[in-house]
Amino acid sequence: MISFAAPVRDLRFVLEELLEHGSLALPGFEEASPDLVEAVLEEAARLAGEVWAPLNASGDRQGCTRRDDGGVSVPDGFAEAYQAYAEGGWNGIGVPEALGGQGLPEVVASSVQEMLHGANMALGLCPMLTAGAIEALAHHGSEEQQARYLPKLVEGTWTGTMNLTEPQAGSDLSKVRTRAVPQEDGSYRLFGQKIYITWGEHDAAENIIHLVLARKPDAPEGNKGISLFLVPKFLVNEDGSLGARNDVTCASIEHKLGIHGSPTCTLSFGENDGAIGYLVGEEGRGLNHMFTMMNEARHKVGIQGIGVAERACQHAVAYALDRTQGRSPRSGRSDCTISDHLDVRRMLLSMRARTDALRALALYCAAQLDLARHAADDAERAAAQARVDVLIPVVKSFSTDQAVEIASLGVQVHGGMGFIEETGAAQLLRDARIAPIYEGTNGIQALDLAGRKLQRDGGAALGGLIDQVEATAAALEASGEHAALGESLAGGAADLRAAMAAVLEAGADPESGADAVQAYATPFLNLAGHVLCAWQMGQATLKASAAIAEGRDDPFYQAKRQSADYAIRQWLPVGRAQRAVIEAGMASLVAFDAAAQ
Repeated sequence: MISFAAPVRDLRFVLEELLEHGSLALPGFEEASPDLVEAVLEEAARLAGEVWAPLNASGDRQGCTRRDDGGVSVPDGFAEAYQAYAEGGWNGIGVPEALGGQGLPEVVASSVQEMLHGANMALGLCPMLTAGAIEALAHHGSEEQQARYLPKLVEGTWTGTMNLTEPQAGSDLSKVRTRAVPQEDGSYRLFGQKIYITWGEHDAAENIIHLVLARKPDAPEGNKGISLFLVPKFLVNEDGSLGARNDVTCASIEHKLGIHGSPTCTLSFGENDGAIGYLVGEEGRGLNHMFTMMNEARHKVGIQGIGVAERACQHAVAYALDRTQGRSPRSGRSDCTISDHLDVRRMLLSMRARTDALRALALYCAAQLDLARHAADDAERAAAQARVDVLIPVVKSFSTDQAVEIASLGVQVHGGMGFIEETGAAQLLRDARIAPIYEGTNGIQALDLAGRKLQRDGGAALGGLIDQVEATAAALEASGEHAALGESLAGGAADLRAAMAAVLEAGADPESGADAVQAYATPFLNLAGHVLCAWQMGQATLKASAAIAEGRDDPFYQAKRQSADYAIRQWLPVGRAQRAVIEAGMASLVAFDAAAQ
């Protein structure tokens, strides 16, 4: 089994050279420094590589077990690995100091998250959901709720979950039927069932704080009748100690394609007297409050995909350098490794270039999150938030779709051995496949971008990003050396701008607009993802070339330019074809009759 090494060098390149540590200059981060960030990355890499990564394959083989008492046992070593994470203070890395965290920028927290998901995606899901719960309570919880629950969640002593889906309510949450019955003491008793609850029951932490969507008996139908409730696994006494077990049980755990080390639970609320819960935020605004948690989680799911893609790259390269097969087309040697074959090189370079591009875009989005939260100027915060709103569906959807393709290429590089479980390549593909589905399917992310976000501001935020893409293209063209890259990137920007205008125009039609947005959303998001990733690699080219011109002889910079060349000249054209898909119209989709097939 190939070991995993966290991509510290590339993470540093993005933070230090592409983003120029801009987040560290924001109010609230005065105590942070580049040296501190470097130390954090190095220590997180050690935890990921030495503690988490060795459990990835064994956790996949062993899986989780539901015990007779209704509890769930996670794979051997997982609880100890999680405790090492919590005891190291990693759970609060991006949480403000006022809430008990370390108060580091989101770009640093996201970098650490990528390492951990690359090391062990199934285990990484536990703190990822907890981070979302912290975000939701920090924004919408009462002072009492924050005082009682946040310290333990931030420490990682307790973990958090998100309870949305029910058997009849998947993407359409207006159909949620879980009931919350008011009690005289101000609490509620919850009755109902939630499915697909990630880390919904486990033995890695002493308590689990469930955030649950439910409706009061007299609540109106639809989204406006849904409220958000906090339901602890163990009730918490006034002094903070744990009390009685609440009436929430794990009815079953799912048997899944991948992420076997992550317990995906069906939770039953109120099999006896009702699960005691507490209203979070305003009554009837549960979906709004939950979206605070979901936006946090959606960005991190994109990061998760990038982590798995990175591990797939490392697996594939290591195997290609070791496996001897065939004759070298250049040297004529009959004992060459498969890394000498140009088709294998194409796959390896495609995997590397795409992973690096996705990482740069996701961390750019994280930097915008830092600006939106911490910039001193109101207008700057608002502009950054507008960019975040556009970027999150792209990061979530495009990164996870690409992660599946990258992991699939990793299997292909291994050949027949990739289809055999012992190499680990197959597990990465199986694990990656869930990411385009949960936290809002990628089709829903595309609709969010093309429908809600684009129509809301008439394309202003995305148009501003395209302006930046065009500026980078102009800089590449002006360099002389990289004129071809600039020309290709400029073409991509023009395609995205034209497609944006087409989607806006089609979406404004009072009769067919809704159908048009649905028809064009996915190709539009794919085009946006390709162009924005190519933009980041254009920026990387400029930075790497400047470093080389300064006499820095780190081979990293030459490798970065090779990856950027591939991303802009060979990968971007695939995305540019999506403009033609949009311009072809939707007649075939409208005419299609699934029942007639």
